[in-house]
Amino acid sequence: KQEFPEIPENTIQGHVWNLETKFPEEIYKAARGLFKHVRYRAQMEEEVHIPPTPPKIKDKIQEEDFYKPFADWLVDEEECTNAIPLGGNKFKGKWGTPDVIGISEPRKSDIIKLPTEIVSAEIKIDIKDLITAFGQACSYKLFSNRSYIVIPNSSTEEDIKRIEALCIILGLGLILFDNQKVENPNFVRKVPARKHEPDMFYANQFIKLVENELFD
Repeated sequence: KQEFPEIPENTIQGHVWNLETKFPEEIYKAARGLFKHVRYRAQMEEEVHIPPTPPKIKDKIQEEDFYKPFADWLVDEEECTNAIPLGGNKFKGKWGTPDVIGISEPRKSDIIKLPTEIVSAEIKIDIKDLITAFGQACSYKLFSNRSYIVIPNSSTEEDIKRIEALCIILGLGLILFDNQKVENPNFVRKVPARKHEPDMFYANQFIKLVENELFD
């Protein structure tokens, strides 16, 4: 406008609005109303290019994440003198493998020494698996003196009451926990496990598979 005041502004706009189309080998549109020579394109793109930050993916909580915390809880509560995470298919066969297994042995300082006891636990983080967990915890009584079922405290009140009643009848222990907090599951004993005598044939058969880990 300053250099050519005699030329109407609309006339100028009418001739330059599509310069990048008329001269694609020489001109590109860097921004709205801003045209640059193509030799500046690479420099411009380098200046404005910011590599995208990959989205942070939240690790999904796994059932196995609670095995070690519960094993530690059993020892802290003096339910066991040693407890280890297990899970998987360590025991093989249709009777399944406890998620956590532990032993309670007499201490050297004890004057009256009680027999070694086996403690097993089945942990579920999905409230849809409560019946499965209950059945598995029952099967562990075959080789355990005490068996626990460990379920989320977010389970429905009706489900918790029914499982609690069944645990009392069958002698299973019931533990509630926060399935959203791996660092602090807040295990709470709802029903203590009742001691019973397992089948010693199966007790010896299964414990032999984890003898080195439990009896260190």
